[in-house]
Amino acid sequence: MSEKRDSIIEVRGLTVGYQDNIVLEDISFDVFAGEIFAILGGSGCGKSTLLKHMIGLYEPMGGEISIGGINIAMANSAQRRQLLQKFGVTYQSGALFGSMSVRENIRLVLQEFTTLPLSIIDIICEMKLKLVGLAGCGEMMPAELSGGMVKRVAIARAMALDPDIVFLDEPSAGLDPITSAQLDELIIELSRGLNITFVIVTHELESIFAIADRVIMLDKGTKKIIAQGSPLELKRNSENAFVQQFFHRQASLEQ
Repeated sequence: MSEKRDSIIEVRGLTVGYQDNIVLEDISFDVFAGEIFAILGGSGCGKSTLLKHMIGLYEPMGGEISIGGINIAMANSAQRRQLLQKFGVTYQSGALFGSMSVRENIRLVLQEFTTLPLSIIDIICEMKLKLVGLAGCGEMMPAELSGGMVKRVAIARAMALDPDIVFLDEPSAGLDPITSAQLDELIIELSRGLNITFVIVTHELESIFAIADRVIMLDKGTKKIIAQGSPLELKRNSENAFVQQFFHRQASLEQ
């Protein structure tokens, strides 16, 4: 594609790890505004570690991550608060507070970052629930929800402040194929309808082909990005043996 696209996230020369253990070394990539971008790779390759650095939970060993032109690691307190309103995050388990209703879980974000009266906050909560297909479920408790509903509430909470970016960690984990496909449709609908950029950590092949515009694949051995592009391009054209193994769901590398 020759069209010029705006980068909403820029990762440059990033090295991450824990103590003396380097997980990823000197990687660079962009995430474009409005796309669904997936981070792929085998177990232990650093997918979740990369995601945690992208949302500012950890400081990198080297390089930088910028969101909307702001370097996360170098941001002052005012800039960090601004950044936190630019993106939402959902975790693999949904991470809802079990002692709070669905509405109260979404309220938390709005109460933290706005001075809106509770009556307006509750209207916004209901709007977000409607967006994810759960209108009228605000009084339900997390224990009453199915796995798919928990994931939808988590997305509603992540969108409470109308972020530009939503990060999803293994959104299809633990879901049956039908519920997973419905969640894929929701992500596409939200991305296209609201121009939200989604960054997704996943290893679910069907979801990758259904929703991802572009992907990067991380490699545990080299600690690098070994492929990037559209899922179909990589399946058809990549010369990397592991990439072919992954996209063709092969049990072992062919010799």
